[in-house]
Amino acid sequence: MHEQRERMRVLSAGIFSLLLALGVARFAYTPLLPLMQQQAGLGIADAGWLAAINYGGYLCGALLASLISDLVLKDRLYRLGMLLAIASTVVMGLTTDVTIWALSRFVAGMSSAAAMLFGTGLILNWLIRHNHRSELGIHFAGIGLGIAGCAAAVELMHHWLDWREQWFALSALGCLLAIPALRWLPPPDTSGLTRSGEKMEDNPPSALFMRLFMAAYFCAGVGYVISATFIVAIVDRLPGLSGSGTLVFLALGLSAAPACIIWDFIARRTGEMNALILAAGLQIVGILLPLSGGIIGALAGAMLFGGTFIGMVSLVLTMAGRYYPTRPAKMMGKMTLSYGAAQILGPAITGWLAAGRAGDYAIGLYLAAGVMLVGTLLLLVLKLVQQRDAMADAALAT
Repeated sequence: MHEQRERMRVLSAGIFSLLLALGVARFAYTPLLPLMQQQAGLGIADAGWLAAINYGGYLCGALLASLISDLVLKDRLYRLGMLLAIASTVVMGLTTDVTIWALSRFVAGMSSAAAMLFGTGLILNWLIRHNHRSELGIHFAGIGLGIAGCAAAVELMHHWLDWREQWFALSALGCLLAIPALRWLPPPDTSGLTRSGEKMEDNPPSALFMRLFMAAYFCAGVGYVISATFIVAIVDRLPGLSGSGTLVFLALGLSAAPACIIWDFIARRTGEMNALILAAGLQIVGILLPLSGGIIGALAGAMLFGGTFIGMVSLVLTMAGRYYPTRPAKMMGKMTLSYGAAQILGPAITGWLAAGRAGDYAIGLYLAAGVMLVGTLLLLVLKLVQQRDAMADAALAT
C-alpha cells in the first residue's frame, strides 16, 4: 500500500510538471493566439515564427538532455525548468515587443523540455529502480490535462480579462502547480541497482533501427505540431465555425488526457511497434477530419488527433526507457531532437504558406497528413528491422 502511494506521488509530480511547463508555459499560446492577434497586433507570419521559436527552445532542451548522463544534474535542471516556465509566462503579459515575446517562447520551450525529458527520465528511472511497470500513461495524462485546462481557462477568462491579464492569471496558476511538481519528486538514486538488488543494464537498438526510428518520429513531429499550434485559428476560419476553435482545442486536450493510459493497454496486447503504427494511421484521419466541414467533424478530428499524438509520444519515450534504463533521457533527447526539428519547420512553413493565402492555415493540415503518411510507412519498415534484429540477437545468444 505504501509503495503504491509513493508511486502515485512521484507520478503526480510528473503530471503537475507537465501541467505547468506544457499546459501553461507552452500550450496556452494556442488558445490565446487569436486574442493576441485581435488585441495585441500580433501578425499572421509573426504568430508562426513565435511558435517555431518556442519549439526551437524545446529542441535546445532536447539537445542538452541527449548530452547529459548525470542524474543529479538532470534533477537540478528539471527544477530550474519549472521556475523558468513561470517566468516565461509572466513575460508574455508585460510587453507587446515581438522580440521579447520570442525570447519568452524560447525559454518556455526549454522549460517544457525540462518537464518532458528530464522529468520523464527521472520518473522512468525511479519506476524501473523500484520494480514498478515502466509505463508512462498516467504521467503523460498531464499533457492532455494541461491542454484542456488552458483551453477551458482561456474560454472562461476572455469574458472578463484581456489578453495581457490572462497571461498574468495563468502565471499565478503556474505558481500553484510548481509546488507539487518540485516537492513530490524525490532526489535521484545514483546507484546502478534496483531496490531488489538487480543490476540495471542498457540494451541499445541497432544503428539502422535508430536512424529509421528518428526519421519516423520526425514525421510524427510535423503531423503533431501543425494541428496543435494552428487548430484554433483553422477552425475559427471555417464556414459557420467562427469562435468554435477554443472548444475544439478543449476537446483535443480532454481526449489526450486518458489516451496514454489506453495506449499502454493496447501496447501490452499488441506490442509497442504495432500500437505505434495504429496510432499513426488514426492520427492521419484525425488531422484531416476538421476540413470535412461542420462542428461534428472538427470535434471528432480533434478528439482523434488528441487521442493519438500523445499516445505516440508516450510509447516512444517508454521504449527509450526500456532500451536505456540507466539513462533514459539520453535516448529520449535524441528522439526529441528529431521531433523538435519538425516542430521548428512545421509552424514556420505553415505560417509562410498561410501568409500567401490571406491567413488561411488550413493548407498546413494537408501538409501534416502527407508527412504523417510517410512516417507510417517508415514505422512499417521499422517493424521489419526490429524483427530482423531480434532474430540476429537470438542467433547470437545460441
